[in-house]
Amino acid sequence: SWSREGCKAMHGEGTIICHCDHLTYFAVLLLPAGTLSLAQLASLTRISIISCSLSAAATLCTLQHQLCCFSSTPCPLPSCRQQLRDNTTRIHMHLLAALLLLNCSFLLSTPLAASTEGVCQVTAALLHAGLLCTLAWMAAEAFHLLLLLVKVYNIYIQHYLLKLCLFAWGLPTLTVAAVFVFKRETYGYHAISTSEGYNNMTIVPSARCWLTSLPAHYATLCYASLILLFNMLVLGRVVTILRRIQQQKGQARKDWATVLGLTCLLGTTWGLAFFSFGIFLIPQLYLFTILNFLQGLFICLWYVTVHRQSKPSSVSNTSR
Repeated sequence: SWSREGCKAMHGEGTIICHCDHLTYFAVLLLPAGTLSLAQLASLTRISIISCSLSAAATLCTLQHQLCCFSSTPCPLPSCRQQLRDNTTRIHMHLLAALLLLNCSFLLSTPLAASTEGVCQVTAALLHAGLLCTLAWMAAEAFHLLLLLVKVYNIYIQHYLLKLCLFAWGLPTLTVAAVFVFKRETYGYHAISTSEGYNNMTIVPSARCWLTSLPAHYATLCYASLILLFNMLVLGRVVTILRRIQQQKGQARKDWATVLGLTCLLGTTWGLAFFSFGIFLIPQLYLFTILNFLQGLFICLWYVTVHRQSKPSSVSNTSR
């Protein structure tokens, strides 16, 4: 009872190769595709590629700007070395690095899907690790923000950044590595079916290297759910605090700009994945793809805006 839609079998000497023409989009990382038309999938694919490329470029530029503070080259910001003493900036850098890994592995997962099975499995594992690490660093951002809200100053946790790295880099990497070693078939070619056939070959077909195991997919979804719930609670706490000081003159606009910036850092827009049903399906897929693929670009714009408005003496406080 296998469906032959969009697939054809190529018979060779002792081998049968199945060629399937499928398109994909960014929302596949969290939720399986619904019943979409080929035109909608093609549109989402174009949006994904353009947005992901912009986000990767912006993320790389922001990382290069921050990393210049570690080198002997003079930095455009006079007080950037002082800023690097604050763990807030370092956590931002780790989040940007995770986003860069996620964007690059996502862009590579389509062309490398045409290579050997082993290469596709490695690419899928990198993409999975990029997603898990990105979500983990969003949780680290929320946890750090929570500490700043509770204590504000004089926060000291021994080997604080190292512990965050073990949580946000170490645990996802070890998990993916263990799955790859002991159950490699979890990663491979992922196909998305549509409600139409694939007769129009003017649309460039593509496959995606991603999870092929349904339990692994739901485990990833549960992991993302817990992190997003925690981040939304922290963001709600921030909004509550900011509302108390909105009576101050000219403060409201700045406060809500801060909330928008924190929304990018905490990745709360990933929660749109849980509205993939009924009449919300199509709008949600477009919003999910645009907002989350451009997350790196949004963080870059937020970073530039914050540091242009910051005075040299208050860079550390503003970055918080």
